[in-house]
Amino acid sequence: MVQSGSKLHKVALELLEKRGVTLDEIAELVYDLQQPYLPGITMDVCLDNVKAVLRKREVQNAVLTGVELDVLCEEGKLSSPLQEIIKEDEGLYGIDEILALSIVNVYGSIGFTNYGFLDKTKPKVIARLDDHKNTNETHTFLDDIVGAIAAAAASRVAHDNPEISDVMK
Repeated sequence: MVQSGSKLHKVALELLEKRGVTLDEIAELVYDLQQPYLPGITMDVCLDNVKAVLRKREVQNAVLTGVELDVLCEEGKLSSPLQEIIKEDEGLYGIDEILALSIVNVYGSIGFTNYGFLDKTKPKVIARLDDHKNTNETHTFLDDIVGAIAAAAASRVAHDNPEISDVMK
């Protein structure tokens, strides 16, 4: 039986928490992306936008799918060569980014640039998740999903403040 929206939402939030990611950490990324354009932005606004992104069914599905693949990889339950590709987070794999882009796509083209920046620079929580090479943890999908949630939330902020588009040009 398919879960209701509220149950999926709860499961997605629990998975993030279980994997060591807080909504506050994601909100920090949103703050860092938007503060140069909205100097008065607050962490509360950023957190509210992260929560709004996570209420989207597409986002919940991406979280569930990505985390499940990471966990199956940690448990060695994927077939070769996929097991090794995901475990090593091979640069040419790209499916982790494609899943993340499904989140970003919900909020328009500005989300793509936000996500690209976060994926390239890997700040804060993304760096922590990405630096799992010497552990038994796999975050091949999760680091990109977290970046996508932050990028989408920053896009929501930008869409709610169209006056900043002139500043960004």
